[in-house]
Amino acid sequence: MHLPDVVPSRMRRTLPRTRRTLPRTRRSFIGLLVLVTLTAAGCAQDASRSQDNGGADTSTNDSTVTTDAPVTLTLLAHDSFTPSETIFDAFTADTGIVVRVVRGGDAGAIVTKAVVSAGNPEGDVLWGVDNTLLSRAVDANVFTPYVTVHRDDLDAAGVALAPDGVVTPVDSGDVCINYDKQWFAERRINPPLTLQALASANYRNLLVAPSPLTSSPGLAFMLASIAEFGDEWTQWWTTLRDNGVLIVDSWSHAYYSHFTAASDGERPIVVSYATSPPAEVIFADPRPTEAPTAVAALTCFRQYEFAGILRGTKHEAAAQKLIDFLVSRQFQEDLPLTQFVWPSNRNATVPQEFLDYSLRPENPLILDPTIIAARRAEWLDTFSDVVLR
Repeated sequence: MHLPDVVPSRMRRTLPRTRRTLPRTRRSFIGLLVLVTLTAAGCAQDASRSQDNGGADTSTNDSTVTTDAPVTLTLLAHDSFTPSETIFDAFTADTGIVVRVVRGGDAGAIVTKAVVSAGNPEGDVLWGVDNTLLSRAVDANVFTPYVTVHRDDLDAAGVALAPDGVVTPVDSGDVCINYDKQWFAERRINPPLTLQALASANYRNLLVAPSPLTSSPGLAFMLASIAEFGDEWTQWWTTLRDNGVLIVDSWSHAYYSHFTAASDGERPIVVSYATSPPAEVIFADPRPTEAPTAVAALTCFRQYEFAGILRGTKHEAAAQKLIDFLVSRQFQEDLPLTQFVWPSNRNATVPQEFLDYSLRPENPLILDPTIIAARRAEWLDTFSDVVLR
């Protein structure tokens, strides 16, 4: 979903890939209001390149391109968007359209910039708005609707969240409690398997979570508590606060500085993703026979991540072709082992090694995006008052 480290991604929205700095992750809120101006850059070399893998904060929407010149599309994405380096080569060979990826921070930051520049966009297509911020972007009229030719192949639940093709679902993932299996096994303590269990004194000072004010998975975790406990969610957080929950600014800080399974940290319970265990296996050298971490399935909140054509693009027809490619089997099958998210295209093949170690919750927690949009600010203020005071 999946969403970028900070509000949001996945989300994501982004999933752990390796012990190095990362998405998850398909991707902070602290910097949401700090708008970074994307500097235009146009050089002859760009036409021969299918992707700017350096992630430089540059953008172009070339209004001077003639009908005979090749089109270069700017794909705006969160920092956790890391597809295979050559993934767009086939698209360019087939269409003549060059794709340049411009990464602009976490998902919250790119959505904020898209809202501010609505109608006069800094790019052509945006990847990374998730269901926790979708209504905000839609209300600001950020996107030009387009119904992809692959619509019937896509996850129906994701499609239902974006009626009329205002955006297109590209992946999904789940934010869940992860725990260090060895830590609990050595102490013969049962790990927490539900949100309610986390409030037990058995887990005092054991949980680290990213803040919903500054992190996409942090926001998803707060929304999970609201979906689970309704009006009683603040009482649950009060208990967690008194039980010694550690709130940090980002997912990466929580996971790589405090989580015992990924660092020399002191906390064996962390808010992360249902697809974190396969990343722990796939990027380990040597690979273990089983993941060192596990997921509490009943704590998961589902994130969906979307891509959309930015209203005001001068290359709308080309942008439509790019949307089609992003949800084609070829691109979607690249996602599990690069983004650690689930493809939206139901016909895409998911690698066995991803399936072997991933958890896909059958009944994840979820909230309607319109409800999130209506109450997100209120909920964040309440969280600050209750937990961060």
